[in-house]
Amino acid sequence: MSGLRIPVEGPDGSGTASAVNVLAPNPSPMTLDGTNTWIVGGERAVLVVDPGPDDEAHLRRVAERVDGRRVTAVLLTHGHPDHSEGAGTLARMLGAPVRALDPRHRLGDEGLVDGDVVMAGDVDVRVVGTPGHSFDSLCFWLPGDRAMLTGDTILGRGTTVIAPDGNLGDYLRSLDRLRQGAEMLEAAALLPGHGPVLPDPSGVLDAYIAHRRERLEQIREAIRGGARDAREIVELVYAEVDRSLWPAAEMSVAAQLDYLKTL
Repeated sequence: MSGLRIPVEGPDGSGTASAVNVLAPNPSPMTLDGTNTWIVGGERAVLVVDPGPDDEAHLRRVAERVDGRRVTAVLLTHGHPDHSEGAGTLARMLGAPVRALDPRHRLGDEGLVDGDVVMAGDVDVRVVGTPGHSFDSLCFWLPGDRAMLTGDTILGRGTTVIAPDGNLGDYLRSLDRLRQGAEMLEAAALLPGHGPVLPDPSGVLDAYIAHRRERLEQIREAIRGGARDAREIVELVYAEVDRSLWPAAEMSVAAQLDYLKTL
């Protein structure tokens, strides 16, 4: 691997030898700096991963960064609008199909499933099923760069929310799978859907797994202390978190309560 590109000014332009980030202009407490749109490939052909919002200026900037190379496909890590909304528009601009696990987000005949390999010239992208944040979440392994595109499964800062279409049990299994893979494959970087490149995959995944275990224990303790629902648990467990993030925290607590019922 020729090294990571980590610009001092932020995620835009960051990446690896085969992947470069074009940052979408949709920053928020939930999207951090904005959605990371990844252009992956070589000199002749590329893939575009997660076009982000249907923002004309952003999509034109992505098309400019493609710079005349053939676009094999537009890939989606999952179907949430901050990742997928611009996919149809960009696909029509570039003359490419949209491939996703969820058929509702596809444009063309081919989807994506765990174990698929998608080519962009001489760069291959391997699809890894990682349900949990959403039911349709995927990660993309770049073996030539020893890097993983993680969508919202792993973020560049903070931790991932379990969305209403996600499942915490699935998410914990996905984290374990990624952690085992990071060690076995000697992963060098995680390229998230939001936030900066992460150069210590094993360390990041260890921290994510430990954080989930800690939160589950905190929720158990809150219940033992008399908390009756997700809102009351958020007020106790997430008291130090900015209140603008409490609705997202409440979603995650609801997912954790559902998970605890299965144990």
